[in-house]
Amino acid sequence: MINNTLNTKTISLEGYGIKDARVRYQLSPEKLHKITIDKGQGTETSSGALAVNTGEFTGRSPKDRFIVKDAVTTARVWWGAINIPFDEDRFDSLYRKVTAYLSGKEVFARDCYACADTDYRTGIRVITEYAWSNLFAYNMFLRPTQDELEDFDAEWTVINAPGFHADPERDGTRQHNFAILNFSRKIVLIGGTGYTGEIKKGIFSALNFELPVFKDTLPMHCSANVGKDGRTAIFFGLSGTGKTTLSADPQRKLIGDDEHGWTAENSVFNFEGGCYAKVINLSEENEPDIFRAIKKGALLENVIIDAQGHVDFDDISITQNTRVSYPINHIQNIQEPSIGWNPGNIFFLTADAFGVLPPISRLTPGQAAYHFISGYTAKVAGTEAGINEPVPSFSACFGAPFMPLHPTAYAEMLSAKMKAAGVHVWLINTGWTGGPYGTGTRMKLRYTRAMIRAALNGQLHTVNFEKHPVFGLEVPQSCPEVPSEVLNPRTTWKDVTAYDRQAENLSKAFKNNFSRFEAFANDEIMGGAPL
Repeated sequence: MINNTLNTKTISLEGYGIKDARVRYQLSPEKLHKITIDKGQGTETSSGALAVNTGEFTGRSPKDRFIVKDAVTTARVWWGAINIPFDEDRFDSLYRKVTAYLSGKEVFARDCYACADTDYRTGIRVITEYAWSNLFAYNMFLRPTQDELEDFDAEWTVINAPGFHADPERDGTRQHNFAILNFSRKIVLIGGTGYTGEIKKGIFSALNFELPVFKDTLPMHCSANVGKDGRTAIFFGLSGTGKTTLSADPQRKLIGDDEHGWTAENSVFNFEGGCYAKVINLSEENEPDIFRAIKKGALLENVIIDAQGHVDFDDISITQNTRVSYPINHIQNIQEPSIGWNPGNIFFLTADAFGVLPPISRLTPGQAAYHFISGYTAKVAGTEAGINEPVPSFSACFGAPFMPLHPTAYAEMLSAKMKAAGVHVWLINTGWTGGPYGTGTRMKLRYTRAMIRAALNGQLHTVNFEKHPVFGLEVPQSCPEVPSEVLNPRTTWKDVTAYDRQAENLSKAFKNNFSRFEAFANDEIMGGAPL
C-alpha cells in the first residue's frame, strides 16, 4: 500500500474561504482509519477493513445533482432531467455558506490525480469534513509521490461537507442535499450526503465533459482488462450488471473497474487509482479478488457487522447498495500503469430481469450504437421503493447521470473508434433465464465467464449464429463449457408463448425509450433497433 506517512508539507485553505480550520493534510490511510474509529464514526472489521455508515443517503441522488449554467456550459451541456441547471449567483452564495460551515473545524485535505496516462492527468484537491471520506479519496484517486506533492497543481477542487444542509428555498436546491459542478470555477461542491460515491462521480462527470470537448478522448463508464496478447477488453454496464466482477479475471490483468478514457492513439487508461465494488452477496468462492481486497485500508459502507467484526454480506437491512472502496493494488493481477492498448472486444453488460435477452449475442455496428445509446438494464423488486416487479431501466451510454454532453456525442465517438479498431462487440445478459425475476433464475456466473472467455480467445468466431426473432441479435448456437440450451433464452422457458409476449413487451420498451433520440440517429443506428 502506498501512503504518505513521511509527508511534512502543510497547506492553508484560506484561499478557498475556509478560515481558521485545523487542516489535516495528506494523512495516511492508517491515520484516517484511527481517527474515524476514535471519533466513533466507524468500526474495524475482522479483516482489518474500516466499516462506516454513510447515513441518510446510501447511494447517489441524481435529482440533486446540478451543473452551473454559465458561459462554459450553456451551449454544450445536454440540459434536462439529468443535467439540471444551477444559477451562478446561487452557487457562489451556497459555496460561501459551505466554506463558512467548514471554517474553524478540523478538516481533511488530500491532493491526488485522475487519469493514469500522464498526457491526460488532472490534479485534484479533495477537502472533506470526515476522515473516512478522505480515505475514500485516497483509495479511489491516483496517489502522488512525495516529489509530485512539492509542486502539486490542483486543477479541480472537491469540497465535501455531509453535515451541511442546504435551505432549498433560499439556496435553490431541491432538498437539503446537493452535488453541484461548476466548470468555470472547476469546483465540485457536495453537501448534505455522506455517500462517498458522489466524490468520484463528480470528477467523472467533469472528465466526461472536458475529455471529448478538449482532448478528443472518449470517456467511458466501463471496466477494462488486458490479456497476455496485449489486447484490451472493455466492459460497459450499469451498477449491478457485473463490471467489477467480470473484469477481475485471474487470466487477465485489470486496468480498472469503472471509469476509463479511449484516446485517439487507441489506448485505454483508467481514470482512477482504486475500485468501488458492490458487496451484496459477496463470497470468496464467486468473487475471490474482491473478497480478498477487503483488508486493512479498504473502506466498507453500510454493511452489517456482528460482535466479532465479521461482515454479513447477505444482510441488506441498511441498503442493497453495500459497497467497498480499496486501492487497485489490493488486487493482485493488475496492469501497471493502468493503461491498455488495442481494444479487441467490447462487452455491453445488462441484467435483464425479464429473462428475454440471450446470455451472449454479437452486435453489428448499428446495433452496438443503438444499445450503447439505450444503456438497458432492469430494476428488480426491492431495489427502490414501490418496485414490486421488474422495471426496464435505460441509462444512455451506460452512465447517463454522469454525461454532461448529448448521448449521441459519445455514441458517435464510440462508433468511430470501434470501426477504426475493428473491435468485436457483444451484448452479455447477466440477468435472468428460464423466466423473469421471481420465476426464472439468475444466469450462473461460471457460464457468463465461459462465454466471455470464448469471445476473447476467438472460439466464438467459428460457431454458427442465429438471429434472435425479436431483437435481431446474432446468437451463438454453441459455446465451450456452456450447455447449448442456455444460449437460446426462449427454450429455457416452460411457456414459450409467455416468452414471446415478454420479448415483444421489452422490444416496445426499447423503442419507446429510443424515440427521444431518433431525430439525432442515422439510418445505421436505427437499423440496430429491435425488429
